[in-house]
Amino acid sequence: MSVEFFITSLIVILLPGTGVIYTLAIGLGRGFRASIAAALGCTLGIVPAAAASIVGLAAIFHTSALAFQIVKYLGVAYLLYMAWSILRDGGALDVEEDRKPISTFRTALNGTLLNILNPKLSLFFLAFLPQFVAAADPYATLTMVLLAAFFMLLTFIVFVGYGGCAALARDYVISSPTIMTWLKRPFAAAFGFLGVKLALAER
Repeated sequence: MSVEFFITSLIVILLPGTGVIYTLAIGLGRGFRASIAAALGCTLGIVPAAAASIVGLAAIFHTSALAFQIVKYLGVAYLLYMAWSILRDGGALDVEEDRKPISTFRTALNGTLLNILNPKLSLFFLAFLPQFVAAADPYATLTMVLLAAFFMLLTFIVFVGYGGCAALARDYVISSPTIMTWLKRPFAAAFGFLGVKLALAER
C-alpha cells in the first residue's frame, strides 16, 4: 500500500457523504455505542461495491443505463426515507428517554443499505482501485482485495471518530430539546439534498 493510496482514501472518507451524515446523526441521537453500529453498517455497505469493481461487475453500471437507473432510484427513495425518518417522532434523532430504542442490527442495516443502494460507489471503486495496482502485478486481484480491505478499515475508524464526536455533544443536546428540533432539519435536509443530487446524477 502506497502513501498516495492512504492519503487519497483518507480525503475521500473524510468528505461528508451519506455515511458520514448517517453516523453523525446516530451518534448525536443514540449515543456512541449506536454510532459504532452505524459505522460498521456503512463499512459493510462498501463490500458489494468493492467486490463488483474487483470482478468487473461495476462496468455494468457504466454500460447499462437501465441497471444504473434502477439502483440509482432505489438509492434516492432510501435517502428520502432517511430524511423523513429523522424528522418524524421516534426517528434517528429522537432522544427522548422513554422511546423504544432501535436495535443495533437495524442501525447497522440502515447504514449498509445506504451504501449498497448508491451506484456511484461502485463506479468510484471501478475508477479508484485500479489506479493503485501496477499493470504488471501478477497478484493484481489480491492487491485490489487488500486495498479495498484497508479502505474499509480506514472508513470504519474515521466513522467511529465522527460518531464519537457527535456522541460527546449528546448530553448537551438532550438538555435542550429546542436544539434537537433545529438539528433535525439540517440533517433531514442533507439526506434530501443527497437524494436529489443522486437523482440528477449521470453515469
